[in-house]
Amino acid sequence: MTRSDTKAARGQRETTSLVVHDLLGGELGADGFFDEDVAARYDESSAAMFDPAAVEPVVDLLAELAGDGRALELGIGTGRIALPLARRGVAVHGIELSRAMVARLREKPGGAEIGVTIGDFATTTVDGTFSVAYLVFNTIMNLTTQAAQVACFRNVAAHLGPGGRFVVEVGVPGLRRLPPGETVHPFHFGETRWGLDEYDVANQGLVSHHVEFVDGAARRLSIPFRYVWPSELDLMAQLAGMRLRDRWSGWSREPFTSESELHVSVWETLATDEG
Repeated sequence: MTRSDTKAARGQRETTSLVVHDLLGGELGADGFFDEDVAARYDESSAAMFDPAAVEPVVDLLAELAGDGRALELGIGTGRIALPLARRGVAVHGIELSRAMVARLREKPGGAEIGVTIGDFATTTVDGTFSVAYLVFNTIMNLTTQAAQVACFRNVAAHLGPGGRFVVEVGVPGLRRLPPGETVHPFHFGETRWGLDEYDVANQGLVSHHVEFVDGAARRLSIPFRYVWPSELDLMAQLAGMRLRDRWSGWSREPFTSESELHVSVWETLATDEG
């Protein structure tokens, strides 16, 4: 956080009346944490992730892995990756809990042609076999128990043919950034938005707090996650009958090191004679 960010944050703290929109402690509807209000602002609030520079390396790799086969996106959302991947000629199907997010996908060019099944991607099944399945932008952490994350791997394996690939993009848990005794890590402080991660180390959980300042008021969206280690994901893959093929620190296949803050991992199902 820069000094100017600190000054701006202090100024807003002093002058802003806090109007809280906090989903963590409230009643969740059928769309979970990504309801109509969140879906309406999702693309704008995640604008950097929609930049072609962020999207194209993802699509390049997924199109290569899909080949002539089909792709399954878990948590398809508003189509950030699915739409450009479909434009590459890959047949994409999505699983998504939030109807509000899918409605935004349908409004976009080509969105009506992408099949989507509504449901929890840890357990929801769809027809057919896929060459690649993928979870991007930390979405695996939306499953807030280890059992649900294991179920997700098993569900994916059941949808992949022999040699099929499962790709996950997720951050490396940032516990090293926490000072001793602290549980909160600020990851963004700006003029209009704050972001803080609150860790529960004993239960391997975190709550991501997003505060937006609009017209002199603040809105807070707090979403729970379960952070997960790369080695733990490898074990989940093994339990599902898959093995690690590649791990990089980004979509351009940068080497994964001890200093990497995220990883893109690819697991593959075993051939029939290896099972």
